[in-house]
Amino acid sequence: MKNNTFIKSTIILIIGGIITKVLGFIIRIIWTRIVGTEIISLYSLVMPTYSLLLTIASLALPTAISKLIAEEKSNNIKIIWTSTILILSINFIVVLIMLFSAKSIAINLLHEERCYYLLLAMTATFPIISISSIIKGYFYGKQKMIPTVIANIIEQLIRGLLIWLFVPILMEKSEILAASSLFIFSFIEELVSIFVSFLFLPKKIKINKSNLIIDKTTLKNILNISIPTVSSRIIGNIGYFFEPIILKNLLLLSGYTNEYILIEYGAYNAYTITILTVPSFFIIAISSSLIPEISKHYLNKKYLLLKRRLKEGILFSLIIGISYSLLLIFYGSKILYAIYKTSMGLNYINVLAPIFPLFYIESILISFLQAINKAKTTMIITTIGIIIKLIVLTIASLVHVGMYSLIISEIINILVVVSLNIYHVNKSIKNLS
Repeated sequence: MKNNTFIKSTIILIIGGIITKVLGFIIRIIWTRIVGTEIISLYSLVMPTYSLLLTIASLALPTAISKLIAEEKSNNIKIIWTSTILILSINFIVVLIMLFSAKSIAINLLHEERCYYLLLAMTATFPIISISSIIKGYFYGKQKMIPTVIANIIEQLIRGLLIWLFVPILMEKSEILAASSLFIFSFIEELVSIFVSFLFLPKKIKINKSNLIIDKTTLKNILNISIPTVSSRIIGNIGYFFEPIILKNLLLLSGYTNEYILIEYGAYNAYTITILTVPSFFIIAISSSLIPEISKHYLNKKYLLLKRRLKEGILFSLIIGISYSLLLIFYGSKILYAIYKTSMGLNYINVLAPIFPLFYIESILISFLQAINKAKTTMIITTIGIIIKLIVLTIASLVHVGMYSLIISEIINILVVVSLNIYHVNKSIKNLS
């Protein structure tokens, strides 16, 4: 039965992911039709900042906790308690910095003063999301996926209800208030998610005073996993953070209007990327199940099982990715119009769809390397990819290809990162033989 844990965990996450994604899609359609393109564009401008700061605030703890609990290297309560104190300390610093710098980021970097209120609203969500991520990391480590799946579904239902009830009212009062409300709703969703997750925790938990002391060994183990992992994600998000800044400033310099940039960048994020990443919940499910499974097999030196799980993960991802990309190549316009009643972003979908099967296996390769203690390798690969992407984006933005400068840089980034990950995965497997 234990040999089937990976498959069972993945299937549970995929089923939950399908439900969550369908709900999320419906909610996104409702939201985009209520708020319109301009608010979507403003929201797209602050999302890179949000992703970067949330990555720092959460410190990749779900991965670290999942790995440590799966390996049973420390008392579970010590892991959770140490993680909670660590994450709250980091969140305090991040929130404090944002309170003083949000105005400057909005005006000087994003060149859009209205983003200030969105930046403040998003900052309020960091602590609660970080705490929620710790609990999810615990369940991933135990390979108990049902609590997370149920919590995610309830989150989406609450989000949909809040948007349906309050966003139209807020739009009448203030468009910026309506845009900012999405972050406030996130706070409420995560609070409910934490409550639901608590219902699935063991009922008889013995907590001693010794468990509530910061354990240096546990802290060291957490940081040894989380720092390389979060460094890799931070580097990726730094690239994402600078993406709209470089793009907007250089396109303005090249003679493109602010209106063109807002509309096209908004379409790229709201429609193109959303459509292209529909299978992401499959990939996230496989990756989340893969880390604790690979970690246990690596620790116990069961290398044949380790290789089998990796092959299964890559195979599942390729089947999903290639099938979906073919669907987009032949029916992309119909899918886009059926969902969003628009053709905006279709030209970018047509260019990116053939390359995206590689993007889907990237997460699997990274999860494998992290599970065998090669998080530093993934950090270096991510750094190389981001540097190349920003260089290509800068050059392409100056040669008057418009938003295609972003598309070209994205393709180059995917090719470089996936190629390097494949090389290091093959190298690691040979060393294990």
